[in-house]
This record gives sequence, C-alpha cells and structure tokens, in this order.
Amino acid sequence: MSVRELFRLLLLFPWIVFIVYWIVGAIKTRATREQEPFVSRYLVLLIEIVGYLLVFNRSTGIGFLGHRFIPRTLLGAIAGTALTWMGIGLAIWARYHLAEYWSARVTIKEDHQLIRTGPYTHLRHPIYTGLILATIGSALVIGQWRCVFGICLVVAGYCLKAKTEESMLTQKFGEAFREHQKHTGFLIPRFR
Repeated sequence: MSVRELFRLLLLFPWIVFIVYWIVGAIKTRATREQEPFVSRYLVLLIEIVGYLLVFNRSTGIGFLGHRFIPRTLLGAIAGTALTWMGIGLAIWARYHLAEYWSARVTIKEDHQLIRTGPYTHLRHPIYTGLILATIGSALVIGQWRCVFGICLVVAGYCLKAKTEESMLTQKFGEAFREHQKHTGFLIPRFR
C-alpha cells in the first residue's frame, strides 16, 4: 500500500464511522413536533451536497479546479487527516449529547430540552463546526481548488441551517436560549 493510498484510507475511515453512527443514532429519536419549511430544508441540502461533491468527487476537478492550491507534503497530509478526525470526533461527541433530540433536519422534538452539556457548553452548533473542520481537513489532504469552493458552499449551507435552527430555538426557549447565546459561540467556541 502506498503512502497516498494509506492517507486516502485514513481520510475515508472517519467519514464512514460518522455515517454509521448517524444511521444507528437516528433509530432512537423523539417524535417531531415542529420542523423547518420544505424550501429552506432542500435549498440548504442542495448547497451542502454540491459542496461535498466538489470536495470528494474527483470528476469535479475540471480545468483549474483540478489544480492544487497547496503543495502535496507529508506534513500537510498528516495535518489534514488529524483535522478530519478531530472534526468528526467533535460532531459525534455533540450528537451523543443531543441524544434523542437530534434530527437531520431542523426540528423541535416532543418535550424538547435545550442541551448545554459537552460541546454545547461553548458552542451552539458543534455538529456543524465538527463537519466543517472535517471538510477542511479532507480538503487539505486532497489539496485541489475544487475543495476550496466546496468548503465555501459547505460553510454557507451550515450557516443557513444554523440560522434557521436558532430562530426555532428562540421561539421555543425564548430568554433561556438568548442567555445561552451570550455564553456560547455560533460556530467558533466561546470560552468566557
């Protein structure tokens, strides 16, 4: 096995773990009481899918999109792989703390609780932060311009989704959520 194949495997493995954990975790969630509008959901999903396709699908490397934006180095591959693992780890940790209140779409569950444990102590959207970090790490390993554009779309998609989520959480929890916002970061942790 070449070094390149090894890094491809090391990069792919955390994403597989993430997908499996998400599928298994989706089995045990509470019933949905309220959810985001159809158009909002699928617009964001389209943006995220195009972003991830740009990052992970080699056939999107047409023209300059297939050129490298950073030189291929062992240090860059190690850093990108580590960032991917850390991002997936953060997303899984956050998903664990959400437990039965998690949903792939923005929802309010039956008897919904405001989660303030684990990574939610410092971040309001740690799953999105983790997935953005993992995407950036993967892009560093791949190193092509298509990944830069893909990251921009992924970040835009998660920002739009997080804004929708914050609106619903503000409606549901009012002052409690506004207080939580004062002590936590949107996508970057706040440690004060």
